[in-house]
Amino acid sequence: MVQFKTVKVGVVQATPALFDLEASVELVIRWIEKAAQAGCRLLLFPESFIPCYPRGLTFDAIVGRRTDKSRDLWLDYWANSLEETSPYVQKIGEAVKKAGLFMALGVTERDPIGGTLHCALFYFGKDGTFLGKHRKLKPTGLERYIWGESDGRTLVSFSTDLGRIGGLICWENYMPLARTALYQQGIDLYLAPTADSRDSWQATMQHIALEGRCFVLASNQFVRKADYPERYQPDLVNEPDIMSRGGSVIISPLGEMLAGPLWNQEGLLTAELDFATLAKSKLDFDCVGHYARNDVFKLEVVGQPPIQNI
Repeated sequence: MVQFKTVKVGVVQATPALFDLEASVELVIRWIEKAAQAGCRLLLFPESFIPCYPRGLTFDAIVGRRTDKSRDLWLDYWANSLEETSPYVQKIGEAVKKAGLFMALGVTERDPIGGTLHCALFYFGKDGTFLGKHRKLKPTGLERYIWGESDGRTLVSFSTDLGRIGGLICWENYMPLARTALYQQGIDLYLAPTADSRDSWQATMQHIALEGRCFVLASNQFVRKADYPERYQPDLVNEPDIMSRGGSVIISPLGEMLAGPLWNQEGLLTAELDFATLAKSKLDFDCVGHYARNDVFKLEVVGQPPIQNI
């Protein structure tokens, strides 16, 4: 008889050290340690936890014109973003290895060739190895001013002893074909780091769990206006005191809330995932199996790499 495993997972909802790369890395390491103490085998951080999601800042964006103010703010954000080969990534990897867990970390990544920034999800194996990354396919709204676009080459997924893992960032999760590109690879653990703290985001996460028949882990930051550096306070006068209230959550393949949503505070959400639920959920719906209708629909994903075996 098949023996179904259980896996304890964790989702971080925390406040980064905004615009401070070194301090943000130290925060990441502390949360990794907390997750290890809690017995987590998989840990997810929010979108752009390093160096922050710059909510509320306009980057002095004016159609057809850039300003010295916008370039100065861009430089600050750029200088505190993370390169894949940075010693900071190695330092984070060492903490992951010590904790012995699989981790996905939301960062703003600086491309060493040319210097473009990308909203990215960095993956680490439990031995601390940097496994790969997903870059956001389509930044939303004014994000397009500060982040570049990606392509199918970073629609990655990983086959691990925990299950098959992959994910999309924030409003990429509203892209049906991007979701399907992951479903087709048999995702068990679907990661959704975000900056969206609306109530409606919970419905989106619940829908994805039910649609993909997968566990969904969604992680957001908790950020107050007072957490921003003093130099940016004048730009935030019209913003609310709580700028991101969180809403991190863990959901089962049948749409049940296993942990969260967590609002208006920092915290580590954890849940024991019973993989028998994955199998049972396929009885009446399997979007890449008996419900797929491959005789009618076909999806070609340009450049998507095969599942990596970890």
